[in-house]
Amino acid sequence: MRTIAALAALLAAVLGLAAQPAAAQSAGACERPARLRFSFIPQGSDEDQQNAMDPLLDELREQLKIPVEMVVPSSYGAVIEGLIAGAVDIARLGPASYVSAHKGDPQVTPFASMEQQEPNFAQGGASAVYYSLLITRQQGPYDSVASLRGKVLALADPDSTSGALIPRHIFARQNGFQLAKYFSRIGYSGNHEQSVLAVMNRNADAAFVASTNLSHMISEGKLKKRDVRVLWRSAPIPFDPFVYRGQLCADIRNKIRAVFLNNKSPQVQATLRSLHATRFVAVRDADYRIIRDLP
Repeated sequence: MRTIAALAALLAAVLGLAAQPAAAQSAGACERPARLRFSFIPQGSDEDQQNAMDPLLDELREQLKIPVEMVVPSSYGAVIEGLIAGAVDIARLGPASYVSAHKGDPQVTPFASMEQQEPNFAQGGASAVYYSLLITRQQGPYDSVASLRGKVLALADPDSTSGALIPRHIFARQNGFQLAKYFSRIGYSGNHEQSVLAVMNRNADAAFVASTNLSHMISEGKLKKRDVRVLWRSAPIPFDPFVYRGQLCADIRNKIRAVFLNNKSPQVQATLRSLHATRFVAVRDADYRIIRDLP
C-alpha cells in the first residue's frame, strides 16, 4: 500500500505540480487553501473537457475569490490518487472511480451530478443515468456475444464504471464466463472515445463504452449511429459525480456546491451546454451504493 507521501510525489511527477500547502494549522482544523485544483477523469478530448468547464470555473473563482486551477490527468487513477493525497480538491469522477476514491479517503464527498439529454441511446428524455454498451462495427461480422468468442476487446480504463467494472462483473456474470478467458486479448484504450475509435479503425473487434460518450461522438459528427452495432446494454448506471475533499472548510464546500447547483447562472449554463447536459442535480454517497455493492 503506497503511503500518502508516495501518492503526493507521484501526483507531482504525473501532473507536473506539487500539492499546495493548506492554511490549516492543526490536525483537527479544516483546510483553507490559497488556491483550489480541479481535475477530471479522461473521457475523450482533454481540451474539450477543459473548454467545457472553463465558464463554471470562472464562476467559482468569482464566488470564492481565490484562484482555481485546472489539473489535466494522465489516467483515472491519477485523479483518485490526487484527491487522496490532497493534490486535487474538486473533481469529476466516474461512479466506480468515486467509490475507489471514497474508500481511500471517506471524506471525498459527492455533491452534484448532471442530467443529460442523450438523443441516441437513452430510453427517454433527459436523465441522470447512462448505460454500458457492448459495441462493434455495424458492417462487421459480429452480430452476437457468441460471435465475439476469441476476439479482441477494448476496455476504457481499469477504474471506468461502464468501460471496465460493469463488463467484468455484471456482463460476465450474466453470460457465465470470465472476460479474460472468453476474449483472446483485452486492451485498455485510456478513455471511451479511444475505445470507440479502436473498434471503428479495426484495432479491436468490440468495446464496452458509456452510452453518453458514444452519443456525444455521434451528435458531434465523429461517427454515424448507423456505423455502430450494440450487442448488449446494461441496467441504468448513476451518472458521474462531482466531488470535493471533505477537509475543505465548510464555507468553501458550501460555495462550491452553490455554484454548481445554480442552474440559472450564465456561466453554469455555458458549461452545461458544452457537456450536453440540461442541469446539475444534487447527489449523495447513497446514490452510488449500487456500484459499491457490486461483487
